[in-house]
Amino acid sequence: MVDWPRLKLSRRGVLAGTTVTAVAVGAPAFTEASAPPAAQPVPTASVTFSVNGRERRLALDPRTTLLDALREHLHLTGTKKGCDHGQCGACTVIVQGKRINSCLSLAVMHEGHEITTIEGLGTPDRLHPMQAAFIRHDGYQCGYCTPGQICSAVAVLDEIARGIPSHVQDDLTASPRATAQEMRERMSGNICRCGAYSNIAEAMADVAGDNA
Repeated sequence: MVDWPRLKLSRRGVLAGTTVTAVAVGAPAFTEASAPPAAQPVPTASVTFSVNGRERRLALDPRTTLLDALREHLHLTGTKKGCDHGQCGACTVIVQGKRINSCLSLAVMHEGHEITTIEGLGTPDRLHPMQAAFIRHDGYQCGYCTPGQICSAVAVLDEIARGIPSHVQDDLTASPRATAQEMRERMSGNICRCGAYSNIAEAMADVAGDNA
């Protein structure tokens, strides 16, 4: 008769051993066949446009927004990234004479377009009239939204001058005027978290009066 050794097993030991065995059986062996595939290069698209009067040619991931092309590829960081959802207006630039939220537009959509950023409006020694008016009327506080505010303000006065109607006009066939209500309505897409709205409106009225 064989004298088998007596094994001392506990409930805890049985459970632990069962778990280890299940994990070992269920885990697939790591081989070259199961290794993740090598990363593929991201395809790029070529786009050429004029930025602040200078022709720029870029090879970009087609998903690159105009905002990121300006900031990350051309290093024009005056245009700010705020919400990145088209809700704050900090990224406003002027494209083909019209203001847009550059975070909502792909760079490749602007082949051949003329783009103006805050850097293209004026320089420290030769300010654009709107930039000078913002300084006179303290139309900024922290300054983060200011580039978008100024680009939008310049485009708004141009819209009014070209007779483009707005939502607050009683008569859409009449030529709009640069009233406080008119300018506030058109600037409503540009958010200033510091609350400098009245000063911004005064700066715009100042420039509108000079152009009247």
